[in-house]
Amino acid sequence: MNSRSAIIGFSQSEKIKAGLIWANQFVETILGMPQQDRNGAEKALAVFIGMVASEIHVAQKMSPDDRWPDALQHVDRAMVMIRSSVLQEAPFHLSKALTVITSIGHETMTDLVDKKLL
Repeated sequence: MNSRSAIIGFSQSEKIKAGLIWANQFVETILGMPQQDRNGAEKALAVFIGMVASEIHVAQKMSPDDRWPDALQHVDRAMVMIRSSVLQEAPFHLSKALTVITSIGHETMTDLVDKKLL
């Protein structure tokens, strides 16, 4: 992996991890809301998760790794759960995506440390 790809991969993984953690917290918040308040919150959550998915697309183009599509697939599954009104299932898929992203981040960070860039 070249240094540029490692830097971008590490940076994107950190941004995406934060987004996935926020999304998981957002889901938990919505699950605690009264039913009449959930519709708008679920729409906002879908927009937010769409933004996270966009960042994964950027990372995939700028720092190629075979695992980005796996993370995106888990995020897409979480979106399906949200749109299908089974919001309580979304955290499982968001956590799976977080695991994949963490692995990518760890590998890129290790590469940067080995090159004494981090």
